Amino acid sequence: MTRVIAITGASAGIGRATGLRLARDGARLVICARRGDRLDEAAAEIAAAGGEVMPIVADVANADDMQMLTDRAVSRFGRLDVMMANAGFGVYGSVDHVTPDQMRRIMDVNYHGTFNAAHAALPVFRRQGAGHLIVISSIVGKRGVPYMGAYAATKFAQVGLAECLRAEVVGTGIHVTIVFPVSTRTEFADVMMSESGPITRGRGPRQPVTAVADAIAKAIAHPVPEVYPYAAARGLTVINALTPGWCDRIVRRWGRKPVHA
Repeated sequence: MTRVIAITGASAGIGRATGLRLARDGARLVICARRGDRLDEAAAEIAAAGGEVMPIVADVANADDMQMLTDRAVSRFGRLDVMMANAGFGVYGSVDHVTPDQMRRIMDVNYHGTFNAAHAALPVFRRQGAGHLIVISSIVGKRGVPYMGAYAATKFAQVGLAECLRAEVVGTGIHVTIVFPVSTRTEFADVMMSESGPITRGRGPRQPVTAVADAIAKAIAHPVPEVYPYAAARGLTVINALTPGWCDRIVRRWGRKPVHA
């Protein structure tokens, strides 16, 4: 089956890597991002990899943009099989150092962007009787780490939204998958530093972005509720549920501490 897949935040990182991975499977891709030049570069790579692609400059924080993205996907390809809510960025710092403006901006992109993408895609899925929402969260959406409170809050919010929706559509042809990557080797840290200033290097586990893309492609082919591309990360959620105080000590070493803290 040739799937029509929309990916937000597709100009870099996990979104771009997943687009390239899905192109090799022959998917028809609708990709969006705010940076038109980077988006065009990603579209050229996807086309070269064998995928049919339609790039659309759009802002996930704008509900009208997400509706436009969905409408154009259906107009071009006749359907929409997957909406991958991936766009996001990070800020860091203790709760009293993150500014209210930073908190509002990161919530607008990371959480409201996910809501807007889901809100636009779900009516299409319901009409079709089938569809798949994929939410790219983070392991800090299951267990927060020091100095990442603002980012973790948006990821917990994503998870709450997705879990409720998953229970609402259980038994239908609509699937909801939450992906929980650990740190990946992308420009994510560079963006965080541009938002928040110099930072110490995090000491937690890392994984290549291609491993995350492969895990997402597998979940599209065989839908599951949750995906942990770095398998050992699932154990952290168990430890946190059983002994949260001990887990506080474990994750303390993983915090990306601002150099001024």
